[in-house]
Amino acid sequence: MIYRSLNEVPAGFGPSAVTIGNFDGVHAGHRQIMRRVAELAQAGGWTPTVLTFDPHPTKVVAPDRAPKLITAPEERARLMEREGIEAVVILPFTLDVARLEPEEFVRRILVEKLRVRAVVVGENFRFGHYAAGDTAMLRELGVQYGFTVDVTMTVRWRGWTVSSTEIRRRIEAGDVGHACRMLGRPFAIEGMVVHGQGVGSKQTVPTLNLAPGEGVIPARGVYITRTREAGGRRCWNSITNVGIRPTFDGDRLTIETFLLTALEGSSPEAIRVEFLRRVREERKFESPEALKAQILRDVGRAKAYFRRLETIGCSPAAG
Repeated sequence: MIYRSLNEVPAGFGPSAVTIGNFDGVHAGHRQIMRRVAELAQAGGWTPTVLTFDPHPTKVVAPDRAPKLITAPEERARLMEREGIEAVVILPFTLDVARLEPEEFVRRILVEKLRVRAVVVGENFRFGHYAAGDTAMLRELGVQYGFTVDVTMTVRWRGWTVSSTEIRRRIEAGDVGHACRMLGRPFAIEGMVVHGQGVGSKQTVPTLNLAPGEGVIPARGVYITRTREAGGRRCWNSITNVGIRPTFDGDRLTIETFLLTALEGSSPEAIRVEFLRRVREERKFESPEALKAQILRDVGRAKAYFRRLETIGCSPAAG
């Protein structure tokens, strides 16, 4: 169940086991926390709950430093449910919320509204006005208000701390393969299919196009992808260009996807493009024919990639 404000949370909610945070990406570290919440909730007969925020707090307190998001709040909620979370409370983050002192935040929201019995957080968790509260203070407040505090260790992958910041950095650098491993699934962009200028279908290859949204976008280049029809069952192996189409003197960022198998039936109205591996940088070619020849070589690499996955029985998230 998703509650988009505290006012939507019904009277008598809980008791609950709760974790608190932005959880952008719902990566491997986040999922470890949520599984622990579900475990404690099951043992205590409580409601496994996530308290998250929209917009990102940085967008309110320091908008010039606000990160582009990996996942929208609704997608985060869907991913959380897969880890056993039954209630997602999306707290609209305002300056009034930012000014709540740590004790007031705990008392008003966790204790009085969510009837918390256990809180699970990461070791670097901070909360309250000016991030004055830490895990030690949370434990003290737990003793005062009658809930336990469980602090989970940071998840590491090949020596790197798994964090939304690191995943975002890798996506923006084009390193979608390693971002995929930290997320535990492919990074994806979803949206409505938009009409291009028709150049591709006439001079190179036909594509399904997405307009870039406000979220994080991979670095300009060509990627091996998997494309799914949003809300439908159809799925295609594909190759995707993120860029400005310099061969045609473009100046606007586009996301163009070519399906490796013929599109049967109607064109999808909305798609989800999962980025698996970067093939090359975007560059300007001397002619549309030269670009088309390169695209066909890129297609060959993508087909070889998917054949290799089938041979070893590996999913894209692990491959």
